[in-house]
Amino acid sequence: MKAIRRFTVRPLLPEPLRPLSDLARNLRWSWHPETRDLFQSVDPERWAVSDGDPVRLLGGVRPARLAELAEDRRFLRRLTAAVDDLHDYVTGDRWYQTQTGTAGLPAAVAYFSPEFGVTAALPQYSGGLGILAGDHLKAASDLGVPLIGVGLLYRHGYFRQTLSRDGWQQEHYPVLDPNELPVTLLREDDGTPARVSLALPGGKSLHARIWLAQVGRVPLLMLDSDVEENDLGERGVTDRLYGGGSEHRLLQEMLLGIGGVRAVRTYCRLTGHAPPEVFHTNEGHAGFLGLERIAELCAGGLDFDSALEAVRAGTVFTTHTPVPAGIDRFDRELVARHFGPDAELPRIDVERVLRLGMETYEGGEPNLFNMAVMGLRLAQRANGVSLLHGRVSRGMFAGLWPGFDADEVPITSVTNGVHAPTWVAPEVLRLGARQVGAQRAEDALAVGAGDRWDVVADIPDQDIWELRRELREQLVVEVRRRLRASWRQRGAGEAELGWIDSALDPGVLTIGFARRVPSYKRLTLMLRDRDRLMDLLLHPEHPIQIVVAGKAHPADDGGKRLVQELVRFADDPRVRHRIVFLPDYGMAMAQKLYPGCDIWLNNPLRPLEACGTSGMKAALNGCLNLSVLDGWWDEWFQPDFGWAIPTADGVGTDPDHRDDIEAAALYDLLEQRITPRFYERGRAGLPDRWIAMVRQTLTLLGPKVLAGRMVREYVERLYAPAAQAHRAMTPDTARELAAWKGKVRAAWHAVTVDHVETSVATATAELGTTLALRVRVGLGDLAPDDVEVQAVSGRVDEEDRITDGSTVPLKPVSGPDLDGRWLFEGPLSLDRTGPYGYTVRILPTHRLLASGAELGVVAVPADELAQGAGVLMR
Repeated sequence: MKAIRRFTVRPLLPEPLRPLSDLARNLRWSWHPETRDLFQSVDPERWAVSDGDPVRLLGGVRPARLAELAEDRRFLRRLTAAVDDLHDYVTGDRWYQTQTGTAGLPAAVAYFSPEFGVTAALPQYSGGLGILAGDHLKAASDLGVPLIGVGLLYRHGYFRQTLSRDGWQQEHYPVLDPNELPVTLLREDDGTPARVSLALPGGKSLHARIWLAQVGRVPLLMLDSDVEENDLGERGVTDRLYGGGSEHRLLQEMLLGIGGVRAVRTYCRLTGHAPPEVFHTNEGHAGFLGLERIAELCAGGLDFDSALEAVRAGTVFTTHTPVPAGIDRFDRELVARHFGPDAELPRIDVERVLRLGMETYEGGEPNLFNMAVMGLRLAQRANGVSLLHGRVSRGMFAGLWPGFDADEVPITSVTNGVHAPTWVAPEVLRLGARQVGAQRAEDALAVGAGDRWDVVADIPDQDIWELRRELREQLVVEVRRRLRASWRQRGAGEAELGWIDSALDPGVLTIGFARRVPSYKRLTLMLRDRDRLMDLLLHPEHPIQIVVAGKAHPADDGGKRLVQELVRFADDPRVRHRIVFLPDYGMAMAQKLYPGCDIWLNNPLRPLEACGTSGMKAALNGCLNLSVLDGWWDEWFQPDFGWAIPTADGVGTDPDHRDDIEAAALYDLLEQRITPRFYERGRAGLPDRWIAMVRQTLTLLGPKVLAGRMVREYVERLYAPAAQAHRAMTPDTARELAAWKGKVRAAWHAVTVDHVETSVATATAELGTTLALRVRVGLGDLAPDDVEVQAVSGRVDEEDRITDGSTVPLKPVSGPDLDGRWLFEGPLSLDRTGPYGYTVRILPTHRLLASGAELGVVAVPADELAQGAGVLMR
């Protein structure tokens, strides 16, 4: 019989065991082995059934067992030690608190993301974006960075994946009861739940409660619209991650951005937490947070333009997509309907809202509101998530900065990292702890101290190889368990599944491939030549085995067809013991999969992988990477760490031909270089060259891929400058900057480069020569202090484009003359040989600008002047 109503019965813990509840509600247990061991000892059998979730564990422990533990002095001592350790972790000084010049660091940073993958026990993520956000919070906690996370609480999470008998993906959306999750309601002082509200068209409102997940030292605020005050439609706004139509998504993003700022203000008011000086939006989904902050400042007396400058100063925007199709875009009229006098932010002119997100640049679609474009316009600092992705992003968004070369677009990069304590297998951690001690090993994983990774060089080859064998054996056991469960879900009877007991072999080279399944990630590239793949899988001396997992978006039938194609191949009785597809890829599966693989495969279409952190997690466990040079692998690849799959970038636009070429290159690598190295044995019977690569991966690559390194870079390169800019942007300063920008934009049409001359008139010059440049410019209503006149010089390509330019500012020496022209002069040193050229340009300049490109305006010579401005050196 089915229940007509569901509710949660919370356990009543005996007084000595009450601290267990506090430990369960702080998600540090998800990356702290000692705390997990403590919970496991409460009831090992139930711990396994609860999938390692302390809240579910405590909800099912028998009262008799709780009473027994309440009298167990040894258990109580362990409990006290765990509670004291958590207290020290949460309150003690960490990296952030020990930095010189701490006063320049932000008092707090608000970090917004549509999804957070902190632990499988809190399934609020779909893929890499959410896992990255969870790792960011955990690394910030380990480093003591005062972050406040902001997201949504989805009642169905993303989706659970199963397969039909013929291999078609099926989606299931289990209901998540917040009372059964490791979260607590944020409450007002009188005990009532704290609320935020948004105004909707037609006089309606969208209300949301605020749930708090404590991630170590970091609070994560999650908004939930499933409250009685809402109508049915509004209750469903936070129903599922990335679900529904355009208006549903718009409401989610308004709640995340606008409601998220209001939730942060409420949390700081109730707890005394320092208010954020920096707001960081992880992708464009939370971009509306900038509008809410503008509205706050306007309510305090600032005009819109001044408030915009104040908000931009303290905002950081991170883009994760390398393709325009990956960005949320809404119809102009849909956005207009949800703002203004009859809806949200009524005191802000709707046209000003729209102007922030409209694609009003060459190549844009003028009737679409682009969330990433709004994010960039509302942030003074922006970044991609790898060096290559930074370059791709500068090209993709160059239209916002017309007149500038793509490499000058003000988007930098901070390469992603992964939270090692979450992703490193306990067996790997124990091996490291034997070398340097548990605390030093823990510090190395959190902060990335290179000297502590060097000790891997002292670990005997035998120990490394035994560890790899142990992890592979664990993966085989896990795969067989999941494979059996999957086949039972597909309708198979137990009598059909005897073959599963021999699926995979702990002694065979194991390749992992697991990720979301958009077409560009090319799940089925390995199937391009099935006969050749079969030969690799069934090789009599050097076989391989492959574990594959991944989810296609519920609306992506093309992705589902790719999953089905892979599943049908893996169902073939000839190879099903060598290749498997595991449905329902998530954090719990990933934590078993990464350590157990010998090779991590990644074969996206370059350069469409923004970063690709799964290979980082595998590397931290001694797994070698086999990948296209894309994302982070393009940046840090060395032959010591794995293999680069050659790409066919120059074969034209035929995707099938390109896939054939790159698949052949993949097979060649496996046949000729990878499998021979894995199976060859040295004098001691060990694969010496393979072990050497594992050692180099751990020693040299390990410290680079850490989320601790990533968060430190965010602090030093983005958060600290943003905090300083925020503090400098007083109301008067914001008004000054807004007025100056308005003056510059109004006058820029009259800014011209009228004449350029040098002290050398020939087409050649000697290395080391210094030229004297004289430039006559028109500034219209601007003064020399409003601009910087620059000489840009460097090597030129065949089309006379400067490819590695350096800039030198020129100084005003006279003016204005009768024609209103100014004369600027300066030296130009010829410091490189070969084809060399220069030009002159004028940029706006102000002490409060983060970049000369910030206004997106530049003046350059007319074509005929530019043609005569080059210098050729031999």
